[in-house]
Amino acid sequence: MKEIENGLAAGSGPGTTRSIEYADMLLLRFGEFTLKGKNRSRFEKTVLRHVKEMVRPFPKVSLSKEFGRIYVQLNGEPAEELAGVLRNVFGIASISPVKVSLSDFDDILSVSRNFLRIAAPPAGTTFKVNVRRVWKGFPYGSIEMNKLISTPLLQSYPGLLVDVKSPQMELKIEIREGHTYIFCENIAGVGGFPLGTNGKAMLLLSGGIDSPVAGWSSMRRGLEVECVHFYSFPYTSELARQKVVDLTRVLSRYAGVIRLHLVPFTEVQTSFTGIGQDNLIITLMRRAMLKIATRLAEREGALALVTGESLGQVASQTLSSMNVIGRVTPLPLLRPLVMMDKSEIVELSKTVGTYDLSILPYEDCCTLFVPKSPTTNPNLRIVDKIEATLPGYSALLDAAVAGTETVTITPYGDEKPSDVVPAQAGLQEEWF
Repeated sequence: MKEIENGLAAGSGPGTTRSIEYADMLLLRFGEFTLKGKNRSRFEKTVLRHVKEMVRPFPKVSLSKEFGRIYVQLNGEPAEELAGVLRNVFGIASISPVKVSLSDFDDILSVSRNFLRIAAPPAGTTFKVNVRRVWKGFPYGSIEMNKLISTPLLQSYPGLLVDVKSPQMELKIEIREGHTYIFCENIAGVGGFPLGTNGKAMLLLSGGIDSPVAGWSSMRRGLEVECVHFYSFPYTSELARQKVVDLTRVLSRYAGVIRLHLVPFTEVQTSFTGIGQDNLIITLMRRAMLKIATRLAEREGALALVTGESLGQVASQTLSSMNVIGRVTPLPLLRPLVMMDKSEIVELSKTVGTYDLSILPYEDCCTLFVPKSPTTNPNLRIVDKIEATLPGYSALLDAAVAGTETVTITPYGDEKPSDVVPAQAGLQEEWF
């Protein structure tokens, strides 16, 4: 996770970040799913489909794939901007900006010299050349090429120091038929599993810090996420709704497309007031949210619910409360942040890019009607009895589901109404 925060993977030598400005191509490497045997081909196709979606605003880009890699031919598009977009693709472990030369010794040496000039490593930088001869028709072997390239480079840049075991800068040269790839920098990607390869879940998205981070963490483990937000107009404002749309848009930078379900919750929420059980309002409200989210999940084909709960953080997140609240859904209830400290969640929200939005002072329905002393140890039998005797309760839940508005959020534009078919399903048919 530190590599994600720092933006550079271990092994990126000093001064090498300048090379990205002059790259001809980006080399994307796959992450941990490469160990998954028979699923590997399906996972790689999913990553390629996601990459295609993310590079749509860059029309000159062309893509190609080989075992364990995707090559992004820039054709004049901005390398640094593209790398910033593609490092957010789940399943991509690292990105290398690449200079391309002909598979000719003189051209390889010339481009390597120019590469070092651009990278401008400071004097005292430890250095190594690592040649891989993929094209066996090339007249020099890999070990021989290491010497043939490194000797003139070290003569041209006497400030470099040789270290073949753990150099600060490793110039990698891959000789292929027709073209040779030259690179030294590794930019850390988010890694994880390709989006959607582990199924779909519904994320209960509030306007706070925790739930967007839970959504990001779920997507990183291969879940396609659809967001469910509960609003209580007129008690919550249009600004609160827009805040959630903006949070979803930040998450869509990692997903390409996300559907957001906006649930009218006013009638359900106000039904809990005036029944003489103020200390249970939070418990009742969260159970209602899970009931509604479960119905939406069943309608949309999702197999789990995701929340941003962290054990012991607030009254509704004690083990006793989570037990009583979670009993209302037959679906798996995933809590990615359950054992994390608040400080850890805050730091991750800053890395993901949701923190500044989450702290905006626009209230959501979770902050309304909060009692002075909410229970931390609710009784399941009493809660079940209250719900069973609440007048018209089932009809209120039905109305909330029926009144749900669904919009599709993308990183690049305004939200659009979305009736039935997720946007990504259409993309799959188009690309494959």
